[in-house]
Amino acid sequence: MKNLLEQANALKDELIAHRRYLHQNAETRFDIPKTKKYITKCLEEMGYTPEECGKAGIKAEVGAGEKTVLLRADTDALPIKEETSLPYAASQNMHACGHDMHTAMLLGAAKILKEKESKLKNKVVFMFQPAEETLEGAVDMINNGILEGVDEAVMIHVITSMDMPSGTVIIGSPGAGAPACDHFTIEIQGKACHGSAPWNGVDSLLIAAQTVNALQVLQSREMDARKETTLTIGYMQSGHNGNTLADTAVLKGTARSYDEKTREDLQKRITEITCATAKTYRGSGKVIFTSGTPVFVNEKELSGRAFDSLKELLGAETVFTTSMISPDGRVARGGGSEDFAYVSQKVPTLMISVTAGEKEKGYIYPQHHPKAEFDEDVLPIGAAVYAQLGMRNDK
Repeated sequence: MKNLLEQANALKDELIAHRRYLHQNAETRFDIPKTKKYITKCLEEMGYTPEECGKAGIKAEVGAGEKTVLLRADTDALPIKEETSLPYAASQNMHACGHDMHTAMLLGAAKILKEKESKLKNKVVFMFQPAEETLEGAVDMINNGILEGVDEAVMIHVITSMDMPSGTVIIGSPGAGAPACDHFTIEIQGKACHGSAPWNGVDSLLIAAQTVNALQVLQSREMDARKETTLTIGYMQSGHNGNTLADTAVLKGTARSYDEKTREDLQKRITEITCATAKTYRGSGKVIFTSGTPVFVNEKELSGRAFDSLKELLGAETVFTTSMISPDGRVARGGGSEDFAYVSQKVPTLMISVTAGEKEKGYIYPQHHPKAEFDEDVLPIGAAVYAQLGMRNDK
């Protein structure tokens, strides 16, 4: 298996080239024509016959056998203006979450596995998925058949701004690995009037502000403190002038939780509080849940098998589980959600994290920050991890 890592290391320059092209041409949601064309071209040059799957997904297959393993890389960027000084920085949008790294890694694994096709004892499905950031892409590809015949599924996520050495591999311990998430928009309807006579109108901005305050009480007074939940309002917009009351206001936010019952309770109470608060101040409110994802679950047998396999591949000093890195032995769970959770609800699934940037080496900005950077030295490690798990421990 060491030879597998050597093969990946031999591809390092190629993986960096993949990553930098994707980074410089960052695209968002399902609108990824350059990204899609590039991935398709690379796969065809390797000897694959890639297929379109859903709105902007790409599927490719290699090998044959009783078992089928799916390997996923997300391909979309964020609508963030990049503020790094990298020579390949994007002019608009930004791969601030490392999806360009994931895609380059999976392209590397695809090349390795294509060369080993005659030795494969199982089928591997490569899933290049758009719209992860908006939690829409996985379910779109599922609805278009990506999971047909699949027995298990694996995804990799890179993490920067870490205290651990770059290249550390963290395997999801069994159970919930990422929270359910619901994106929502709140629309407040008031009545416009001149600011000199506010009694003639209904202040939608005031209602929006009171709604933000009221919703924070959900966490502090209604949700069980032993059940991790997060409610964030990250957007507020109302009006265009300082001397008028606007008739409408819009809030946007997210709610996250680690079990479906809490998720349902949050949705219900967000709606009730919004409507009641607006009514209190003579307006009206409406909540629209725009997209979401269930809880991501790591499967026990797959987690254990991956841990043993990757320790042999990379060394015990490099591979950990999420429970091993927690100071109290509990499963260390990130607060970010992942729409691959839809896959985890249907087949045994595993999330693996690869650290890609140490704080002490200058990687001080986290994911989703306009100055976030990632350590490209870990690209061969990710490619080898993908390839090894795709082979289901075959040497």
